[in-house]
Amino acid sequence: MKHLAAGVMALLVGGVSVLRAQPASPAPTPPPPLVSPEVRPDKRVTFRFRAPNAKEVTVDRESVPKLAMEKDGQGVWSVTTDPLDPDIYGYAFVADGVRLVDPSNAAMIPNLLNKSSLLHVPGEGLPWEVGAAARGILHRHFYRSRVVGDDRDFYVYTPPGYDPHESKRYPVLYLLHGFSDDASAWTSVGQAHTILDNLIAAGKAKPMLVVMTLGYGAPEIVTRGFGAFRDVALRQRNYDRYREALFTEVMPFIESNYKVGADRESRAIAGLSMGGAESLYVGLNALDRFASIGAFSSGGLPEDFDATFAHLDASANAKLKLLWIACGTDDRLIDLNRRFHTWLDGKGVKHTMVETPGAHTWMVWRRNLATLVPLLF
Repeated sequence: MKHLAAGVMALLVGGVSVLRAQPASPAPTPPPPLVSPEVRPDKRVTFRFRAPNAKEVTVDRESVPKLAMEKDGQGVWSVTTDPLDPDIYGYAFVADGVRLVDPSNAAMIPNLLNKSSLLHVPGEGLPWEVGAAARGILHRHFYRSRVVGDDRDFYVYTPPGYDPHESKRYPVLYLLHGFSDDASAWTSVGQAHTILDNLIAAGKAKPMLVVMTLGYGAPEIVTRGFGAFRDVALRQRNYDRYREALFTEVMPFIESNYKVGADRESRAIAGLSMGGAESLYVGLNALDRFASIGAFSSGGLPEDFDATFAHLDASANAKLKLLWIACGTDDRLIDLNRRFHTWLDGKGVKHTMVETPGAHTWMVWRRNLATLVPLLF
């Protein structure tokens, strides 16, 4: 007689063999979901991560040393921090040397090379906290770039009260992200739209549009990783094609489809890290287009300043309404920014140099934006 399959019972009924399925074994009960991160009333934060077979797990949070986690009998690793200052933090778990996002946390920091989980420790009065202020609108546009040869997007913030049917025109800030970010970075992580809402509502900033573009003129620079900036030709191609796409594709679209001023006094450009270098390179070489320029933690700026800004001298002071440069004192790029500051002094170019506590993080750049915006227009 052939063996019957497991879980099947054979019965002989009236000389006919009848098969009856045995009841299936109940599926194992899944473990309860974890709460991570858990922000406590006293601002301490507990992180949890289920990894019963891991030997070592730590929390890697930006700008601070890694925190070792401890495992309980159910294979859940956890650690509770000291009270944290209200802010928005990026973090990840490192399990046996492998960096992982928090699977219990849906809030993410998007990045083309290094995604992280997002931790929000709320606090009253911070410029990026959503409150009672009237809200502007965030628009997303897609287009095919003739200059770069790819499909890309950009975001446009319009302030509360903006009406495309009215004749009133607004100034516009072109706001650039850093290397490995995408066009959403200044809203998804930087909270630029919320910062603008709050500053405008408080009467600290003029209503303006903010255009947040994709900052790669040579997208292949991202696939090469952070070492790509050592390739001088690639870096220059990235800057030059970005500038061309901005001037010939994005700006004409904005000035044709939104109520913005088309004069240089109505335009500003600013950015962080790679975007800070692009803002300086584009803006200081096009003072016929921009009256205000801001740069946060500029990185990737060619260090031959005489060649990069060949026509920049004290005569620029008549055109520059604002040249604002900032960097964190713990940032690895502070020396480059200080050298540029010294070079500008030697050229007689008026500018503001601001050094703040902090490293190369969004915690610095959100504050930079909140400080810069009231100085514009």
